[in-house]
Amino acid sequence: MPTPRPSRARYGMLALLLAITAVNYLDRTNLSIALPHIKEEFALSGTQEGLLLSAFSWMYVLAQLPGGWLLDRVGPKVAYGWAVLLWSLCTAALALARGFTALLGLRMALGVAEAPAYPANNKLVTTWFPHAERARATAVYTSGQYIGLAVALPLLSWITVSLGWRSMFVATGALGVVLTVVWLRRAHEDPRRHPKANAAELDLLDAGTTAPRPRTRPTWRDVGYLLSRRRLWGMYVSQFCTNGVMWFFLTWFPSYLTDAKHISLLDAGFLAAVPYLAALAGVLLSGYWSDRMLRRGVSPTAARKTPIMIGFVLSGVIVAANYTDAPGLVIAVMSLAFFAQGMSAIGWTLASEIAPLRMLGLSGGVFNFFTNLGGAVCPLVIGVILDRTGSFDAALLFVCALAAVGLLAYVFLLDRVERLPGRAGVTAPARSGPGG
Repeated sequence: MPTPRPSRARYGMLALLLAITAVNYLDRTNLSIALPHIKEEFALSGTQEGLLLSAFSWMYVLAQLPGGWLLDRVGPKVAYGWAVLLWSLCTAALALARGFTALLGLRMALGVAEAPAYPANNKLVTTWFPHAERARATAVYTSGQYIGLAVALPLLSWITVSLGWRSMFVATGALGVVLTVVWLRRAHEDPRRHPKANAAELDLLDAGTTAPRPRTRPTWRDVGYLLSRRRLWGMYVSQFCTNGVMWFFLTWFPSYLTDAKHISLLDAGFLAAVPYLAALAGVLLSGYWSDRMLRRGVSPTAARKTPIMIGFVLSGVIVAANYTDAPGLVIAVMSLAFFAQGMSAIGWTLASEIAPLRMLGLSGGVFNFFTNLGGAVCPLVIGVILDRTGSFDAALLFVCALAAVGLLAYVFLLDRVERLPGRAGVTAPARSGPGG
């Protein structure tokens, strides 16, 4: 009797993560589309704009440890379901804001609500995908942050220009509420309980993945351990940098096109979609190339680090935009820089393969803390730079410097892609199910 082919239930879960990540990033970045109108209506300074653009990330950063703790306590399905609903309601409520303070408060609430998102993605990919498929799986769900923007940016720009910026927040918030229902009906955190996962697929997962662990209570000693490893600091610093580069595109890029290059908001909405598509190509190429090298016998360290390091090197091309005002050349430079940032954005693959198994949720929270610290710092620093210089030229130099620091972190801090054992004297719980 022929051996049955593995089912593809894991790809259904990946499709859910892709969709939810796309909406996640729409809701955290849609402010950048409305900002030129909000700036005019409320007479905002550059520093105030920077505060609004970074407020989400500051609260998102502060909520990472509680978010990781919640994830380990209740599981990714419940944590994610509540998170999507709450952040969607916060997004829709932005339409009711009548001033800077209300906008700032709602953006801070949005950051808290979204905190469990990427640690949940990491935990589910580690559970649902074998080692040899994780980079591609990470690249696919990470691509959601670019797909959503590339597809929706022209439409949301049109809604903003035609119906007003408040209507755009209502539309994106409503989309998230619908997705909450889909997630709660379709998501499964344990492959063994998925009705469409056959024995062959479960065997494939057991051969190289991590079965769900019994839920444990994280401790501050666990946090201390995660902050004491040089290898983890290499990931923390590099993720701070790549996310800082990305958040220039997710926050200031539409304003850069309209204010520095004098492109209309509607045209900027269509032109800005091109770099987002380039970033999508970069992250998918990086994940595919990394897994391909691994399958061909390249060491995990070289296979995982090489695409990311090349991405950091190429990201520095962004400064070339300081030397041209031609819209076509500006978009070409930005597309190459954002393509490179996409290549450097698969760091979650390393997080899933280096973090101690017993602390996947908590370690994801710590990792995401440093990742989004970059998103918190970069928009605010750029706002201050604009107030002091009146130009985006120095801002692009700052973005280039972030890419250089990210590269150095991979060279000098992240020695090997190899799982850490966890704290001495603490063992991970035994696996449940057929995984042994």
